[in-house]
Amino acid sequence: MALEHALLVSLTERAGSGYELARRFDKSIGYFWSATHQQIYRVLKRMEESGWVTVESVNQQGKPDKKVYSVAPAGQTELARWLAEPTDAAPARDELGVKIRAAAHGDIDAICAEVARHRAQHAQRLDEYHLSEKKFFPAPDQLSGTALHQYLVLRAGIRAESGYLEWCDEVLQALRPRKGDDRP
Repeated sequence: MALEHALLVSLTERAGSGYELARRFDKSIGYFWSATHQQIYRVLKRMEESGWVTVESVNQQGKPDKKVYSVAPAGQTELARWLAEPTDAAPARDELGVKIRAAAHGDIDAICAEVARHRAQHAQRLDEYHLSEKKFFPAPDQLSGTALHQYLVLRAGIRAESGYLEWCDEVLQALRPRKGDDRP
């Protein structure tokens, strides 16, 4: 997937300026597809040149004009084309997993500390997901359309984070020395 497609998805949900899109990325799509603010601005310019988005200049009092982007018909066509394409499973790239695999060649306590640090980060993200679920989707059985689709992606994030936490707990339990263990 290209950043262009993630931006098209966000813009179909609500038009916005580059700054607004970057903020939305930080709070939603960014959990699943990361991009810097600079990348977003650069790609929006390319999308405008390709005719995928339209831009409306909005006057702001005491500030420079704001560019508000919307999906153009060519962008809707591209989004539909992309949605119809098969998607491959994303290859896993997990540096922590590689470190754990090599744990016998290093400091087990340092590896455990790193696993605990990752666990804490994933626990925080899971808490954020649960807060979003309560705030934005209090009645999931009544959802349809875009709201249902957003909820389903959030549920994927909740399940992934929950699984990662379980794995971290499993790793920590397996690597931490037990009574009578002769490991250094």
